[in-house]
Amino acid sequence: MRILIADDHELLRDTLNLYISNEADFEIDTAADLDGARALVEGAEAPYDLVLLDFSMPGMNGLEGLRTIMEMANARRVALISGTATREVAEEALAAGAAGFLPKTLPAKSLVNAIRFMAMGEQYAPLDFMRAAEEEAAASHPLAEALSLREMQVLEGLTQGKSNKEIARDLDLREPTIKLHVKTLYRKIGAANRTQAAMIAKEQGLF
Repeated sequence: MRILIADDHELLRDTLNLYISNEADFEIDTAADLDGARALVEGAEAPYDLVLLDFSMPGMNGLEGLRTIMEMANARRVALISGTATREVAEEALAAGAAGFLPKTLPAKSLVNAIRFMAMGEQYAPLDFMRAAEEEAAASHPLAEALSLREMQVLEGLTQGKSNKEIARDLDLREPTIKLHVKTLYRKIGAANRTQAAMIAKEQGLF
C-alpha cells in the first residue's frame, strides 16, 4: 500500500513513518505542507492508496486542502489527521467524502490499524473522540447540565419519535429502565409528556 503523510511537524512525520514502515506492505512518502503533498501526488508514478493530511499545516485553508487533494487522480483516498480540529470539522470532512479522521491522540497501534482500514476502502472516525466531543458540547448547554448522559440519550430518542422499546434496543437497556429515565427527565426539564419533552429539547436547540 502506498501512503503519503503530509504534516508540518517533522517529529510527527518521522514517528508515523517509523511506526507504519514496520508494516511489511506499506510504502511511505512524506510532505511538510499542502503544496508538497500536491506535488508528490501529481508526480506519482502510481496512485497513493491513502493520503493523510494534517488539518492545520500550511496551505490547508480549512477543508479546502482536503477537497483539492480528493479531486486529484493519483489520490485514491484522502483522510485528515489533527490535534486541534473539532467534531464538527471531522463530521464535515467525512460528509465531504474523506476516508476518515484521525486525532493525534490515537495510540500508535490504533493509528496504524486505522490507516490500513482506510487504505482498504473503509471510512474511519474513532467513536470515543466523536462521542466525547458531543458530550462536551452538550454539557455546556443549560438544559443538558440538568440531565445525566443516559437521560440525554433517552431524550434524543424522544425527539426522534422513538418508542421506549426502540430506545431500549438502541441503548441496549431494558424497557423498564427507559421508562424510569423518561419519568426522571420529564421532572427535570418540566415536561408533562413525550411530545412536550421533544418540543422543549428542540426549542432549546439541544438536538
